[in-house]
Amino acid sequence: MFRIATANIFMIWKTSGSPKTPLSINTLSIAAATESPMKTNTTQTGANGVGHKGIISAVATALLDIFSEQNRLPPLEPGKRIDGKVCLITGANSGLGKAVAIDLARRGGHVIMVCRNDTPTAREEIIRDSGSTRIEMMRADLSDLESVSYLCDQLRARNVKLDIAVLNAGLMPLNARKSAQGHELMFAVHFLANRLMLARWLADGVIPQDRSGLNIPRVVFVSSEAHQSSAPIDFNHFAKFHDYGLKDGMKYYGLSKLHLSTFACELNRQLNESAPPKVAVHHLCPGPIASNIARESPPYIKPILSPIMKLLFRSPEKAAEPVIYLACADAMGLRSGVYLHMMKEKHPSPLAVDATNGKLLWEKSAVLLESHLPSNPRKMECL
Repeated sequence: MFRIATANIFMIWKTSGSPKTPLSINTLSIAAATESPMKTNTTQTGANGVGHKGIISAVATALLDIFSEQNRLPPLEPGKRIDGKVCLITGANSGLGKAVAIDLARRGGHVIMVCRNDTPTAREEIIRDSGSTRIEMMRADLSDLESVSYLCDQLRARNVKLDIAVLNAGLMPLNARKSAQGHELMFAVHFLANRLMLARWLADGVIPQDRSGLNIPRVVFVSSEAHQSSAPIDFNHFAKFHDYGLKDGMKYYGLSKLHLSTFACELNRQLNESAPPKVAVHHLCPGPIASNIARESPPYIKPILSPIMKLLFRSPEKAAEPVIYLACADAMGLRSGVYLHMMKEKHPSPLAVDATNGKLLWEKSAVLLESHLPSNPRKMECL
């Protein structure tokens, strides 16, 4: 598994006249900017547009979004407190997830780090950098639904009540790989694990639905602008495993994020049929994130990669700003269904917003999860 703590990755595949000389770059996405889209879902253009026709226009859009101040939300003020709120973050041991954990802990939150591997040094670093000791770690492999179920069992047994859930964990394998249950790995981690966690948390009361005002829970999904240029979900062959190599990695990455953003939109509809919301459900693309993942690139790539990173990539702390805003800002606790690209509110893909797609995704994924839910009267309510 090509494990990363940030949600957005892209791969560029070029050939320089010979099939034996491929140039591949595996690093964090420029807001899904440099991938070649599979299909265009909209003709909107400009700094806040999607529907890129190629790499040049995509990079131009990314640059405009990064440097333009138009319609940019201000970062949440450092003095905003969330004392005592219970915050769960997946993929919290490095990168974006770690930066979010530090920020929420610094604001007074009780942080639950959910990580694939037990990495006590990450917890120690978050304690050091946040100045808070209210940080704990729980293990879960999100590519294995049995591991996800066990995490949910633990939270239920402890009677945990979440105030903030940041579902951040993400990855992009170099080649197609299967999860423990035989699903494509990104589909399993980016969508199916989150689908199961939300079904369990809502059924088990880990995410309460009886609060009001600014006390309602918040769920924040870390998606990607790559979902904007994904082909539609093939519901006739839903969850079918497709073998792919490096060249098509971005295609399936964007598709997995379309599943996630479609789920976010449908979850909002399912929970919040009328105002005010019972649970605030938001999703976002954090934009390009600088990471030490570049050290894994071939030596001949690094001279090309370094200038790109310096120009376009942001620190995890900077990339965490929209996550923190959605998780903590008072205005975002009174709304639901907001999508941010970095610190700009945008429309998700029309495919993600479409209610028919949302209903199909909800129903077809429910079939995949039935065997991973405990038998109880509320089992089917959240499916």
